[in-house]
Amino acid sequence: MLRTLAIRDMLLIDRLELEFRPGLNVLTGETGAGKSILLDSLGFVLGWRGRAELVRAGAAQGEVEAVFDLEPDHPGRAILLEAGIEAEDELILRRINTPDGRKTAWINDRRASGEVLRGLSDTLVELHGQHDDRGLLNPRGHRQLLDAFAGAEALLARARAAWRDWQAARKARAEAGERLASLRAEEDWLRHAVGELDKLDPQPGEEAELDARRRLMQAAERLRGDVERARTAMGEDGAERQILDAMRWLEDTAEGVDGRLDAAIAALGRALTELGDAQVEVDGCLDALDMDPRALEAAEERLFALRALARKHGVLPDDLGAHAGVLRERLALLDASDSRDDALARAETDAEAAYRDAARALREARARAARALDAAMAAELAPLKMERAVFSTQLTDAEPGPEGSDAVTFEVATNPGAPAGPLNRIASGGELSRFLLALKVCLSRAGNDRTLIFDEIDRGVGGATADAVGRRLRALAADGQVLVVTHSPQVAACGAHHWRVEKQVRDSATFSRVTELSAAARVDEIARMLSGDTVTEAARAAARALIEPDAAA
Repeated sequence: MLRTLAIRDMLLIDRLELEFRPGLNVLTGETGAGKSILLDSLGFVLGWRGRAELVRAGAAQGEVEAVFDLEPDHPGRAILLEAGIEAEDELILRRINTPDGRKTAWINDRRASGEVLRGLSDTLVELHGQHDDRGLLNPRGHRQLLDAFAGAEALLARARAAWRDWQAARKARAEAGERLASLRAEEDWLRHAVGELDKLDPQPGEEAELDARRRLMQAAERLRGDVERARTAMGEDGAERQILDAMRWLEDTAEGVDGRLDAAIAALGRALTELGDAQVEVDGCLDALDMDPRALEAAEERLFALRALARKHGVLPDDLGAHAGVLRERLALLDASDSRDDALARAETDAEAAYRDAARALREARARAARALDAAMAAELAPLKMERAVFSTQLTDAEPGPEGSDAVTFEVATNPGAPAGPLNRIASGGELSRFLLALKVCLSRAGNDRTLIFDEIDRGVGGATADAVGRRLRALAADGQVLVVTHSPQVAACGAHHWRVEKQVRDSATFSRVTELSAAARVDEIARMLSGDTVTEAARAAARALIEPDAAA
């Protein structure tokens, strides 16, 4: 609900603050008094695209602030959450405009874009008028309105889910087909490459091992000579013989020196043991260096084969095994392509059938709702003096989509026998106003938590018809909030709250002023609307009769 609208330096308004309340809020005044400025200002703070020059002449900037009350389950909270703005029970929108056209907006003191404002405004306010292209006159929104009237949320959710599943299945099959075509184009190469890799059977780490063996075998001749000389130096004719001789000489002398040589003899024994261990290692190295020329040739051939195949496939030698696995998987996909395509085709067919069922259920619900809406409209049009008019909801086939395969158009025929046509083309003037009002009354039965604004929707009607319009507006506002800009005294008399818009001239400048009317002032305003500039007692009596018809009777 719109609670407060504050305007600063916008067009003819210098300072203005209005506090609106639940029920039917009425704005009246002479033509050109500035009623449209209020709507332009409200549209500005809501991010709507309107007239470019809004700042009052001579002002540094214009500013509009609107305060709304948000219920705990209000849909605007989801938009605030998505925009990263904390949702509170009170929503404050503020937007400024400079003479050069720069605009800046805040939501609850957080900077916000015009896009966020517009998205939020769709949950806060609904504007209706003879030139309204945002609401009921826009054929693109008729299906959504009918779905709301039908209470088709569950069926819509089912259709959207089925549509997503169908599109996912179509995409999966198309992508599989593209992959299969690519695989078939390279089938010969794949089979040759896998055969080549399988024949070589590369192992991780094999390239480094072969390279080390090759280097070792290439250096074996030079290395073996040095190792053999070392083995001779350690053997029976070398260090081993000398240590044994030293131990024998010391042992023969040991008894004569009272054990002073025992430690030296023990050390030589240990040295002899270590020398034996060294001889074993050297013998092992000599065995390794015992090179077979054919082994070197075989190692080089395999090493070069590994490196050549790695270059061919653009991978490291150690990754050849994993690469072979990838190629085998591609071949397996190719070999299993027929059964896989059959499975994907069945999945797509099943998903399409599920979507068609969901769309059919949605079509049936829409057809039932269309008949109910047409009947409800017939009941609403009669009190509005349009009992001969016919309203019909047309369902036609449309391209399948997330919300079914139906197009919805509201059509009217203003007189029996007259051709029917789209609502925004056939009806005009007062007829269009009454069609819109009746339609809004019917659709509001499906629930509406937005502030409804009617801009001179009663234009072109008067007398009993205007009274019927006023009563419908009052009924529409019974459980919510409605703002109506009107020139009709019958409509104004139905309001629960009344404001008068008028022009004033101060210091050679023109300003618009808005005044909330007391009970007495309201009588005078409606009397003025009935009789013109000269308000008579008879006009006041007529005004009181409109405001309180039961008391007047």
